[in-house]
Amino acid sequence: MPSTVIHLPNGQTYTVTPVFGGYSFKSANLDVHHSAMPPGWTVQLQTEDEVDEINETERRKSRISVIREPSDDQDPNQKRTISHRFARTTVQSDTVFISSISMPANSDFKGPTSPTRHIALMLWATLWWYFHKEAPNMSILTEDSALTPEAGRPKVDWRIKIKREGIFKGKNVMQKLERMGLIASEDSCVGTDTDIRLPGGWGEAFVSQRAFWQIDPRLFLFTLAPSAHSPYPAQSPHPSRPSSPERGTADGRPAARPVDNITTTGILPDGLSAGISSPGGPFQSASHLPTYYPPPPPQYTFTNHIRHPIRPRPPRQGETFYTRYIPSLESWLSFRVPSLSPRPVPHVSFATNGNSMGLPAPAAAASTSDRPISVATLPTLSSFNERSSDLDLLHKWMNDPRVNRAWGEAGPKERQKKFLEDCLSSRHSFPAFGCWDGKPFGYFEVYWVKEDKLGRLLGGGLDNHCRGLHVLVGENEFRGPHRVKVWLSSLVHYAWLADSRTEQVMLEPRVDNTKFINYLKEAGFYKQGEVSFPHKQSAVMKLDRESWIAPSI
Repeated sequence: MPSTVIHLPNGQTYTVTPVFGGYSFKSANLDVHHSAMPPGWTVQLQTEDEVDEINETERRKSRISVIREPSDDQDPNQKRTISHRFARTTVQSDTVFISSISMPANSDFKGPTSPTRHIALMLWATLWWYFHKEAPNMSILTEDSALTPEAGRPKVDWRIKIKREGIFKGKNVMQKLERMGLIASEDSCVGTDTDIRLPGGWGEAFVSQRAFWQIDPRLFLFTLAPSAHSPYPAQSPHPSRPSSPERGTADGRPAARPVDNITTTGILPDGLSAGISSPGGPFQSASHLPTYYPPPPPQYTFTNHIRHPIRPRPPRQGETFYTRYIPSLESWLSFRVPSLSPRPVPHVSFATNGNSMGLPAPAAAASTSDRPISVATLPTLSSFNERSSDLDLLHKWMNDPRVNRAWGEAGPKERQKKFLEDCLSSRHSFPAFGCWDGKPFGYFEVYWVKEDKLGRLLGGGLDNHCRGLHVLVGENEFRGPHRVKVWLSSLVHYAWLADSRTEQVMLEPRVDNTKFINYLKEAGFYKQGEVSFPHKQSAVMKLDRESWIAPSI
């Protein structure tokens, strides 16, 4: 296969050459001062097929590079996977990962200040090349469509799988690429694997053609900053992030920013570039890095026959995803995902002033009270050993008669373990522990309403990004209306922060739980109606983003 040349949207050019097992990408214009890019990278691009049997002839074919047999703990009837050298695009069988990176000389360019964004740039450019190839046949052959003419068979999106190999095998690389909106996965659950070094659930990450062409290239294209005495310019001609405020000149006119003097000649066609300069914009950057990542383009899937967007991966086990100091309670409130580990989660705990770390109290809180102020500190060995595991806490709470009347999960620890495993494996919700000064006080669930049981009862017209909450306060010392309004408004606050497209938050307490329903009304929720679950009659309580002002402090 001959070499090809690709032209990126910001004027940079790469030569793509087949190499053993993949393709190399090399910059074709490093000598052009406004197109400073790393020399290149190499990707492994293959096509994977699933077969029932592998005969000896197929096994010896040179085009077969890898054969993966089912492991001992898998179904022996599971199909074998054969990886072929890439020849032509397939609708959903191609896989890719970056195997190596070649950096420029340190005398010319500084190393990337954000390695993950550098990786994202290379993956984006690789996908730009891949999705310019001839599209495969989108029709798929299934048992049900075997007798259907090809033109009438069901169609699927063109996808390429992103393998967690090579450069992508880093501890957090896949997670960061997903949160940037570049890759996606239908496996939108926390997962039950407690090994945070190699978290599972990333075996089916992908990029679809439909989503790729809805991503603004300026989010991922950038240039490396030149070193001192480098022949390359210090400014990036390609916008990538918000610019700084303008400062005026002596005569009152706005001072020209350095980027305003960089023309786009060589980037735009000759007939359009004459006299045009770059005025800066929301992607402009003197640091040569993009910093703005909007929500990724929506992609859709089905759960229990409900069509909904593919959800982003939730936080990992043990990860703290919300923290806020509460001046009125002189305490820190945090939420984290519980862990199946038999040991306590080593997250940040809290102590009062005068602790061994000697950390200062928050200035605003210190001026309002002479009492000790809670500040974040690292846990000591003794306090760590005294703490219970998350499963022990959940077992204790669920066996409280007060809690069991609402949740019905009392029983031996194995029951709560199965309960937590199911919650961690859910693709539309994730569990959370609320903590006051690092001490867990309750169990919560944050879920997407549309594919939840509540969404099916509410019927059509439900917003795609509506969030729902399940709540449980297990520690009696942390009960009371003054705390409810704080943690409740904080969970709502998290829902707004997690996705700017979320416009409503819902809860469905039992209709006879009048105390909590009144708490919800005081927090701004209103009753939309009632629904009948198999085990309870629930009030549908709803809060709209436009009527929400701020969390309780």
